[in-house]
Amino acid sequence: MKLTFNTAEVIEIIDEAPKVKRYVFRIPEMQCCDFIPGQFTMLDLPIDSKQTTRAYSVASPPSTTDNTFELIVVLNPEGLGTPYMFDNLKVGSKVPASGFIGKFGKARPAAFEKEICFICTGTGIAPFRSMLLDIKNYNIPHKSLTLIFGCRFETDILYRKEMEELQNQLSDFKFIPVCSRETSPDWKGEKGYVHSIYKDLFAHKPPALFYICGWKAMIMETVENLKAMGYEKSDIKFELYD
Repeated sequence: MKLTFNTAEVIEIIDEAPKVKRYVFRIPEMQCCDFIPGQFTMLDLPIDSKQTTRAYSVASPPSTTDNTFELIVVLNPEGLGTPYMFDNLKVGSKVPASGFIGKFGKARPAAFEKEICFICTGTGIAPFRSMLLDIKNYNIPHKSLTLIFGCRFETDILYRKEMEELQNQLSDFKFIPVCSRETSPDWKGEKGYVHSIYKDLFAHKPPALFYICGWKAMIMETVENLKAMGYEKSDIKFELYD
């Protein structure tokens, strides 16, 4: 696929968690950033690599009036893309960004006829934040919405305050963070991994649609588990970046 790139300018950088930053970009060449919720963009970075583009899911909802978008990025010290971004991108920096692409959806649904379960780890929450905010902004009819967010420690919970507030703003939405290594007695939430949570919630196999994003091993295990629970391939959506 041949990609078209526009210049994206950094207008804000937010420290979200240890080794995680939120980057807000503006595309002056575009009047608005209207895309399908859940899509991603490719940044073309000046790094010493055969492939200089890196894929990042858009964490902000689409807009017909605003030409900004947000990415949430975790530092991978062993990589090339994220160290460049953390060390070099400042407010005012400019990078080429592709048009929005991805397979989580072909169009914004008029309504969600099944229960929706978003399952993610780390910055895999990005496309689901976009989708949830879009559901809220456009008041899209839906049944229950569940976001299961896996991380290691409580300090790693991304968009926590916003997701907790969204539970009061969006009908039938439940946010379930689960920490695999948290030992503090102050943590009263779920411990362990995401798998036990969705297995319990959907044990009676209600009609549901699952969206999965995050660590590859988690994605593949979740897909196999859902199939073993009786869900069809068409009930499960995920996207891997090669």
